[in-house]
Amino acid sequence: MIIDRDIKKYSIFSEDSILQALEKISKNKKGIVFAIGDSGVLEGVITDGDLRRWLAAQASIDLHQPVSLVANVDYNFCFEKESPEKITESFSERIEFVPLVDSHHRLVAVASKKAQIITIDKHEISADSSVFIIAEIGNNHNGSTELAKELIDRAIWAGADCVKFQMRDMETLYKNEGNADDSSEDLGSQYVLDLLSRVQLEQEQLFGLFDYCREKGIVPLCTPWDAVSVERLDKYGIQAFKVASADITNHDLLTAIAKKNKPMICSTGMSTEREIQASVRLLRIMGAQYVLMHCNSTYPAPYKDIQLNFIKRLREIGNCIVGYSGHERGINVAIAAVAHGAKVIEKHFTLDKTMEGSDHKVSLLPEEFKNMVLGIREVEQAMGIFNRRHVSQGEMINRESLGKSLVINCDLKAGEIITADVIEVRSPGKGVSPYRKKELIGKITRRDFKKNDFFYPADIEDNPVKPRNYHFRRPFGVPVRYHDAMRIAGMTNVDLLEFHLSYKDLEQSIQDFFPDPLPLGFVVHCPELFSNDHILDLCSKKETYRKRSVMEVQRVIGITRELKQYFPNTKKPCIVLNAGGFSMDAFISPSEKGKYYTVLLESLSSLDTEGVEIIPQTMPPFPWHFGGQRYHNLFVDPDELVNFCGDNKFRICLDVSHSKLACNYYKWSFSKFINKAAPFTAHIHMGDASGVDGEGLQIGEGDIDFAMVAEVLDRTSPSASFIPEVWQGHKNDGAGFWQALERLEAWF
Repeated sequence: MIIDRDIKKYSIFSEDSILQALEKISKNKKGIVFAIGDSGVLEGVITDGDLRRWLAAQASIDLHQPVSLVANVDYNFCFEKESPEKITESFSERIEFVPLVDSHHRLVAVASKKAQIITIDKHEISADSSVFIIAEIGNNHNGSTELAKELIDRAIWAGADCVKFQMRDMETLYKNEGNADDSSEDLGSQYVLDLLSRVQLEQEQLFGLFDYCREKGIVPLCTPWDAVSVERLDKYGIQAFKVASADITNHDLLTAIAKKNKPMICSTGMSTEREIQASVRLLRIMGAQYVLMHCNSTYPAPYKDIQLNFIKRLREIGNCIVGYSGHERGINVAIAAVAHGAKVIEKHFTLDKTMEGSDHKVSLLPEEFKNMVLGIREVEQAMGIFNRRHVSQGEMINRESLGKSLVINCDLKAGEIITADVIEVRSPGKGVSPYRKKELIGKITRRDFKKNDFFYPADIEDNPVKPRNYHFRRPFGVPVRYHDAMRIAGMTNVDLLEFHLSYKDLEQSIQDFFPDPLPLGFVVHCPELFSNDHILDLCSKKETYRKRSVMEVQRVIGITRELKQYFPNTKKPCIVLNAGGFSMDAFISPSEKGKYYTVLLESLSSLDTEGVEIIPQTMPPFPWHFGGQRYHNLFVDPDELVNFCGDNKFRICLDVSHSKLACNYYKWSFSKFINKAAPFTAHIHMGDASGVDGEGLQIGEGDIDFAMVAEVLDRTSPSASFIPEVWQGHKNDGAGFWQALERLEAWF
């Protein structure tokens, strides 16, 4: 059982709307809220099941009615002062949450069967959360508050989420009242007492360091070694307690801490499985929120004694979140612990391993700690979702270029039967995958085939999407290449074509593809890749590389001017540009970005742009460059692009998919992003997005709220043109584009 006194996430006023209740249930992920009156008195319980049943019973649904209409007023509850055993009896297979009330029936806490999420400050620790990383300063400040502050600053620099200290009341902790000169003590105790007598910080000094942590934006935690320290830390307002391995069997101290109803992070070093089980039983009875930390309490711990596989057993014993507190050399074991399921990592932290004190010798230096943090973040990203395999965006790119498809080995007219002997497997992987060959056999063709044509999913599906005339409130078009532009343009009522050029297209003779001018507008998408693996980068610090990028863009400008004679309706064609500014292994420092934008402006100003308009496109945090992922730094942040455009009179291509990915990664409001970017938008790429790098998904198959996007763009950028930018949309005569336009028509 867990008792959670943070009732804000559970409670809603009875006069609040049903819609607000739905939103709160969605946000708290508990499936339940409690309706309270103005004075906090509990008036009813609303579960997601209650809401579903109410919705199903309504002839017409009005979500703005008061939630009191839905609330169940016949509910189980317990008084907060009742024993843990009594509260536990209230649970059943059906009841997972029990409201706890005071003598006036005001909601004061919620008891739950098990911990789902532990919250410490702004950090949520759960099975799905990022790893919570603790830099254990302990007494490595050696009695100096100045050194302690430097340790805090360096821990922040290294990427720690939390710094932890230790607190002891020597008089009550030691039987000799902490006398460092007691000659009757054993050698080990004498050493510890002597060291502590010289390095312990006073209470006010320690609390001052906690305040400093909060000013700097890092969580301060502390290990109390005695009941007096527990009271002092609780009175200060510490948000959680760390329990040392030495006290996992100290049930009196565990009880004293558990009564404070704050999260407990409990190390289990020096204890047997039976002892850990006994402590877990106590914590459950007390309704504590706890994390169990696997630990070997030797300094340094031999690798053979660490037994990381026990982490999984520890999770079974505690039925809780687990972590790892390490005293071994180096960083590899802590990183490996994350792969074993550890969601909290604690490692000692120092500025000098040669300083006095045994902890310094097993501590990490700031650079080492930073490397550990980077390793942990890489591993937790790599862990993915258990028992699930999906093809990543980069793999899809490589699947096309390296894979194989089903092709036809002869001409075949529409209405004829596809037989096994006309199907062959060839590269590249642009069409139907070879494993679907049996699905093709016996199908009647809907179109004419020529020898070596690819088969596409539409040749198998019963109701393939076909192009028609579409109706939008703004100019629209589709992406094309030279070879398919005329055919695609004749299929529907597009206003413009966007030419996605390859570097090979720059060598083509344009007049070979356009016998007559077209009454359409056009946009050019500059290639990202040029010959000899040159990825366009107008911000490169390598001058020769940057100059070549400038030269290649100037060639594209020349091609755009040449294209204009075939599209006389376009007065000043736009050139969509990925301006560069990517990095290979990590994002650049925010303080460096200004230099990159300065170099970019230098590159752009050196171009002859007479008759064309360069529009940099918004970028995702992790772009795919021909099957490989990079880190992107420019035109990702909406405030940066607003400043760039406002100061330098530029407009942009708003790639909706890219920008949603940026918002997902940085946890920005997508609505605010679109509102900021739209006034500077000349042209739009419409594609859906998922996660942090799932770009160019089919409309409606990702996370984007296109109704919101349409409302903002209609209000702030009504004349900007758009194309559907969906992955592999051009296949099978643009089938993916027609599907996208069908869906976008509902909003635009």
